[in-house]
Amino acid sequence: MSLPTAPEDFPCAFAEAWASRDGHAIGALFRDDADFVNVVGLWWHDRGAISKAHDIALKSFFAKTSLTPGATRTRRLGADHALVQCRFTLTGQTAPDGRAADPRRTIFSFVLERTETGWIGVAAQNTDLVDGAETHVNTNGLSPADYRGTR
Repeated sequence: MSLPTAPEDFPCAFAEAWASRDGHAIGALFRDDADFVNVVGLWWHDRGAISKAHDIALKSFFAKTSLTPGATRTRRLGADHALVQCRFTLTGQTAPDGRAADPRRTIFSFVLERTETGWIGVAAQNTDLVDGAETHVNTNGLSPADYRGTR
C-alpha cells in the first residue's frame, strides 16, 4: 500500500489499511517515530508499537469491523505539514462477551508530513463521540457527564 498523494486522502488510506486486517499496513502509514493515542488513552510511540497493537486488535475484537470515513477537514500547516480531522463510523466490533457491539462514532486527528512518496502520519489521536455528553467525570470509574443544563 502506498502513501496518499494528498493529505485529505489519508482517512481513506487508513480505512483501507484497516480493511486489510493487517496492522502492519496501518503502521506503514506512519513515520518510524510516530505517536498514536487511541480512544482510551493508550499511547504508542513508534511504528512498531502502532503496527503490533493494530495487528492484535484487527485479528481479534476488530476482526469483523468496517471503518467508514465521513466528514473530513484538512488544515495545511505550511507546505509540508497538515492536520486532517475525520469522523469515522466503526461497525462490527465484538464485545468481550462475544456478542456484536453497537456502532461507534469517532473523530480522528492526524498530523501529517509530506515526503517524496506521499503524506505520512506523524501523530494520530482517536476520540470516541459520546451522545449527550460534554465531558467525563471520575466517580469510581469514568462516566459521561453533561453540565450544559446546570449553567
